[in-house]
Amino acid sequence: MTSAIDIERRLRERYRQPAGVEQFGIEPVPEERKTTGWFDLFSIMFNFLINPGTMLSGGLMVAAGLSFQAALAAGFFGTIVALVFYLIMATLGVDYGIPGQVATRAVYGLRGAKLIPSLLRTLVSIYWFSFQTLVGASAIVAVLAKMTGTTYPLVWVSVIFGLIQACVAVIGFGSLKVLARVALPIKVMVLAYLFVLFARHDDPNFELAKVLSYPGASGWTWVLLAGWLNVTIAGWLTNITDAADFARYTRSRTDMWVGTFTAGALGALLSTALGAYGAAATLGKVTNPFVLTAQIETSWVAFLVVLVFLCVDDWTINVLNLYSAGLSLSNMFERLGRFWTTLIASVLGVALCGDPDVLNFFRYVSMFGNVFSPVAGVLVFDYLFVRRMQIDVAALYEPKGRYRYWVGFNPIAVAWTAFGFLICTYVIPTAWIPVLLTLLITGFGYMLTVGIMQRAKMRDLWAVSPSPGATYAAHARANARACSLG
Repeated sequence: MTSAIDIERRLRERYRQPAGVEQFGIEPVPEERKTTGWFDLFSIMFNFLINPGTMLSGGLMVAAGLSFQAALAAGFFGTIVALVFYLIMATLGVDYGIPGQVATRAVYGLRGAKLIPSLLRTLVSIYWFSFQTLVGASAIVAVLAKMTGTTYPLVWVSVIFGLIQACVAVIGFGSLKVLARVALPIKVMVLAYLFVLFARHDDPNFELAKVLSYPGASGWTWVLLAGWLNVTIAGWLTNITDAADFARYTRSRTDMWVGTFTAGALGALLSTALGAYGAAATLGKVTNPFVLTAQIETSWVAFLVVLVFLCVDDWTINVLNLYSAGLSLSNMFERLGRFWTTLIASVLGVALCGDPDVLNFFRYVSMFGNVFSPVAGVLVFDYLFVRRMQIDVAALYEPKGRYRYWVGFNPIAVAWTAFGFLICTYVIPTAWIPVLLTLLITGFGYMLTVGIMQRAKMRDLWAVSPSPGATYAAHARANARACSLG
């Protein structure tokens, strides 16, 4: 049996990657490397949720008109709903040690996975990197202005900030664990400090009782609440295809479920609460809690604490964004190793930091949700109900194997994804939480279609023979293997 060290050496030579970085890209992680426990995963995911972007979304909810309590409910329950689907796909990483993008080959086909889930996830990861960097940089600019009296250009601060963050991402999963362990206590302490700072401010509107009872301009209006529930779920669904990426080094399903769920629920609650608190205390005028801190605090110590928090905070979230972007690109361009694809994603992400329009959070996340909700529906229902959580890992890497389907595409998955995007974008009203309803409709429709095709023995419509010259009998055998549930 080949050891993990030997495999890593071969991968390093094959991709010409530096020593000391994670060598595994699209390849399955060996069992001996699955040593991550629940707390390490909790640290990674908690850091993922405690970020300027999630805090800003809490503030934006209040600024849009929701009450403090309604904003908290939208952020928390939207996360809980999305976590159900996220955990299903993360289980793939624990069971098979493969990244999520490789797993999508079983559903969309070898080529379809590259041109649909992987391409989409690459674009979204780069967007999230730029968005988080710009949000953090805007707060850094505000703090530096208070400390030095000089207002630095947002774009240049964002670009420099982005370059610093990219340095860790190229190293790989090991750096994620180390960084998460260091960042976790820092984030918890600073988060507690900011809550106390706001609550003890001399403005009566900052009092805890006032904030908790802040009614907002629209309160609990369902259409507005549903819109932000939709955005929260959509934000999570953009991560559905890389859920397995952070779980494939985990030693058991229980470790993954406990670590991910508790971190997701607690992180979303605290981040949304801080952003909503600041916005409610300022009557919806200031949505970024770090900018608010710079406005109400005069102590250099406080400014230094905020700067440290922002650097550590954005670093932890954006390392994950670039890591998943690198794996997505690795799935698209198999000849490039993870190190090089992560480097490419870093360059693109830093370049996008030069466009402040990235901060248009509601518009972009809603748009991404329209695309990823049908993708999530197809993936979850296929893995859970069609394949019964069983995947032929070897076939994922065979160009002419069972997951080739029709010239590399699974027509059923592609068709239902396109249909889901159209109904999510143009048909389902906001009050119905379109990304969630689309996920369920698309997933059920896909599952039903696959079942009908199997029963009607029309498998040749969604899988083809390994080679153009194959006989009809070989064609039928290949189709039968492609449509099997095991």
